[in-house]
Amino acid sequence: MNITTPTLLLDKKKAFNNIQRMVEKARNSGVRLRPHFKTHQSAQVGEWFREFNIDSITVSSIRMAWYFARHGWNDILVAFPANILEMEGINLLAGKVNLHLVAVNLETVEALAKGLEQPVRIWLKIDTGYHRTGILPHAHIELDEMLNLIHKSDRLHFEGFLTHDGHTYKETEVEAIRSIHNTSVYLLHLLRDRYKAQFPDLKLSMGDTPSCSILEDLSGVDEIRPGNFVFYDLTQEHIGSCNYADIAVCMACPVVALHPDRHEIILYGGSVHFSKDSLQLADGSVIFGRVVALADNGWSEPLEGIELGSLSQEHGIVKATPKMFGKYKIGDLMGILPVHSCLTADVMKGYLTTGGEQLEHMSGVGQLV
Repeated sequence: MNITTPTLLLDKKKAFNNIQRMVEKARNSGVRLRPHFKTHQSAQVGEWFREFNIDSITVSSIRMAWYFARHGWNDILVAFPANILEMEGINLLAGKVNLHLVAVNLETVEALAKGLEQPVRIWLKIDTGYHRTGILPHAHIELDEMLNLIHKSDRLHFEGFLTHDGHTYKETEVEAIRSIHNTSVYLLHLLRDRYKAQFPDLKLSMGDTPSCSILEDLSGVDEIRPGNFVFYDLTQEHIGSCNYADIAVCMACPVVALHPDRHEIILYGGSVHFSKDSLQLADGSVIFGRVVALADNGWSEPLEGIELGSLSQEHGIVKATPKMFGKYKIGDLMGILPVHSCLTADVMKGYLTTGGEQLEHMSGVGQLV
């Protein structure tokens, strides 16, 4: 590998396998897969999904929606509360694609009903337990007001209710994740029963990578929206969503200094390359990545006795046993599995596949709108 600076490696075969497993699970569960593209944010990676006949996607911003619209995607859900300050861009985009927006309050619905010049599909986000944002499922007065306004609007088409079970990321037990998922499905069904007379075609949408990876039966909703599964990472392995062998991205970082007195290896690779996300292990220790052995066609599973213990802006400090410390010299490349692949991909702004192909990331692309 002709790598001289921190580089995000991508194993295309692993990503393909991850995509295929999720496609098959969705098909077997009778649900639509609308994958979230916020993890890879890459036109080329997006094309891999087309090979499995995926035609609808999820993104996290209008800017990201524009990026993928320019690459031929025309059924796009922006799964972030609609930002009414972007009304001009929303109108332009809605004139080009089948655009889905999310609302979590009456004020946003009012602004959209007044400011939209093009029709859009609107989802109401329900807080089923994550408590980040959303409408509580029993807030019927608020929901009634919002849905009545949507119903009266000639620009808003009510698509249904969606939720994101982000609290599954705090669990490592299958039954706890199953309980969160089943509770959310139950609450969404209560809402559908309440409003299906007024909106007989309303849909239910949910999707978090832990639930969608760990549970076999995802029926009960109309679509799922996982995203991180395309790459996975150490957090997902810790939860139980994947095995180390499923993680499809790996940082390659140059070794720039060695400190034998404390058995620390200094990498050119810090928080501006990995992000600051960390993982707390069962013994209470905190890591920022796991070390793997790089090979021409990929990398090994994590090595014992060595781990990325801390990050500053450009530096990574790897702590090693004396035996593992002795295996490295200045000028070597060290492989690190990231804690959070979404953020690592975002800050790295591009990929190098294990086959030597350079792939873009939208963060490294110029003006998108």
